[in-house]
Amino acid sequence: MRLSAFAVKNWPNTMTKKERYAFIIYWFQKNMPEAETELHYENPFQLLIAVILSAQCTDKRINMVTPALFNAFPTPETLAQASFEDIEPFIRSVTFANNKTKHLMGMAKMLVEDFGGEVPDTVDELVKLPGVGRKTANVITSVIYEQPNMAVDTHVFRVSARIGLTTNAKNVLQSEKQLIANIPQELVHKAHHWLILHGRYTCVARRPKCERCGLTSICKYYKSDMQYIVEKKD
Repeated sequence: MRLSAFAVKNWPNTMTKKERYAFIIYWFQKNMPEAETELHYENPFQLLIAVILSAQCTDKRINMVTPALFNAFPTPETLAQASFEDIEPFIRSVTFANNKTKHLMGMAKMLVEDFGGEVPDTVDELVKLPGVGRKTANVITSVIYEQPNMAVDTHVFRVSARIGLTTNAKNVLQSEKQLIANIPQELVHKAHHWLILHGRYTCVARRPKCERCGLTSICKYYKSDMQYIVEKKD
């Protein structure tokens, strides 16, 4: 649908932050009620492995390699006993395979030695594990334990800024804090998936698919982009 110059130049600017969050949450609840991670896993240990491997790699690729890896090393104990040569061939097609192999080895050993083979349920404990940063820890605690923790990746960071959920966030931590402060705690674990999936399939980095997005009416990026187009035509 083509908008008139008048419509674009007089776009509503009176929406408060609270109203913006309410509108966006309502839209996602209606249009993406069952949002969840696209990584395949059957237990917390498998998800932890998958998330570690997914850094700077696609979920599609990770889902291709993990079935054989999970079958070969079904428990922290079996993975902890494995050598670099045992593990690396399973993940050779994943980005930074050498480093990630070392991370998996160290992670499994620490799980066994320090956590009784159980995946910790707090961010503070999870980040002690090799290969686990704040984002990974937030994913685990959010997905497995439904804690109100927001993992901010490139998709979440981009989408949040574009649609106006965050303002002048300079890094992922600032973005995380703004999102946590404004999203109801019971919805944070869902909001993580809403924003990731929206960024993965609609609000993509290059040439976002605004024509199929239901949030253009309140999207700051869409408004500024359309304003530029209208002014250019004028």
